[in-house]
Amino acid sequence: MSSEYERPERDDDATACAYTSYDNDEDVEYDEKESVDGEVPATGRGAEGVERRVWQALYEVEDPEMPISIVDLGLIYGVSVEGGVAAVDMTLTYTGCPARDMLINEVKQSVSAVEGIDTAEIAVVWSPGWTVDMVTEQGKESLREFGLSV
Repeated sequence: MSSEYERPERDDDATACAYTSYDNDEDVEYDEKESVDGEVPATGRGAEGVERRVWQALYEVEDPEMPISIVDLGLIYGVSVEGGVAAVDMTLTYTGCPARDMLINEVKQSVSAVEGIDTAEIAVVWSPGWTVDMVTEQGKESLREFGLSV
């Protein structure tokens, strides 16, 4: 079967999002995990002390394409703090996310800047996979204000 459809030529200068500039830092260090234990996503409810400040920092990190916190988007699967080391388990909306390195780097920098944190360790987790059901009610409200139907 043939088609009269002509595919457009590849545009090597095209970006994934017309209004977002992705800074891909080749030196971003993070681990990958197959899965995490416990209920996901996490919101930091009940956190105290330094861990609470880490959660507050994570709420300040927004998705690069939408004005929504990565916590409200459901990307944070867990946070633990022990002896000045913050371990953050997070996911991305999909495995080919063009903002992967930029977002991981921003999470690492934000968490590292929290008083009482010496080191931030980031692990990207792929199971369970992210779905729109993981977005918090506040996140859904933000997405609706942005013009998305959720």
